[in-house]
Amino acid sequence: MQAIKVGIIGGAGYTGGELLRILINHPNVEIVFINSVSQVGKLASDTHKDLFGETDLRFSNEKNFEAVDVIFLCSGHGQSEKFLKENEVPITVKIIDLSTDFRDESEGFTYGLPELQKEKIEASHKIANPGCFATSIQLAVLPLAKAGLLTDDLHVSAVTGSTGAGQSPSATGHFSWRNSNISVYKAFTHQHLKEITQSLKSLQASFDTTINFIPYRGNFTRGIMANVYTSFNGTLEEATELFTSFYKDAPFVHVSENTIDLKMVVNTNKCVLQLQKHEDKLLVTSIIDNLTKGASGQAVQNMNLIFGLEETTGLHLKPVGF
Repeated sequence: MQAIKVGIIGGAGYTGGELLRILINHPNVEIVFINSVSQVGKLASDTHKDLFGETDLRFSNEKNFEAVDVIFLCSGHGQSEKFLKENEVPITVKIIDLSTDFRDESEGFTYGLPELQKEKIEASHKIANPGCFATSIQLAVLPLAKAGLLTDDLHVSAVTGSTGAGQSPSATGHFSWRNSNISVYKAFTHQHLKEITQSLKSLQASFDTTINFIPYRGNFTRGIMANVYTSFNGTLEEATELFTSFYKDAPFVHVSENTIDLKMVVNTNKCVLQLQKHEDKLLVTSIIDNLTKGASGQAVQNMNLIFGLEETTGLHLKPVGF
């Protein structure tokens, strides 16, 4: 097929850099421009140093929408809505937004969690990429919602790497503070709760229980581990069959019978789940890389779907085991 011509808005941040790492090796993509207000004229590899020797692309002020098939919006939350109001993007250009701005499916956007609504994504023109915590947590409970089994409160404890806070310096992202440290933030109030609830209600209309979510800042760079538990009257074998059946056609979601750890998924677009039964509770551990399956990798997965490619194209990424 003819190469998909791509434009990237906000390419200097973590998600923009991760998107570049994937797309420069995607067999069906040509990157036409990388827009960045702060880095105009600089080599992408000057900002994303791991790309040295991989690409000669430069950041620019260019926004030549007529020359591309799709744009990725990688700017901060609140900036995508502003950008689309200030710039007229032709109807022929598809949009994949990595911010929170349209995850309620407003303005014609489709919520881009492929394991939830793959067919709707394939027919869509504008995609709102899910949040990183939201992806990890939803993949841990979607099968239960589909079966109508979420009848008790959900309890979630999840830890994310420092890249989840973005590239801009902050007190809680600074190495000296973050190293050898851990902390709770936005307990019970995290912004991803809204999209998680939206998805669960789409599968189980009666869902009205509380999601008790405690997020942690971890002292590592990449990855999310979410531990989710709720009441479950069945056996572990029944739960395992429920999950494996639900994800049988989901190439990036795997159910493990063995103990799992973050290194299994870092630098990949995979989600690995492990189930445990403790008396009347089912515990689901979910691990993803917050920058790939939790952001840029999932955005490419969505691009593949809307352009009719195999959804794994360009996403056969190797984890770092050591």
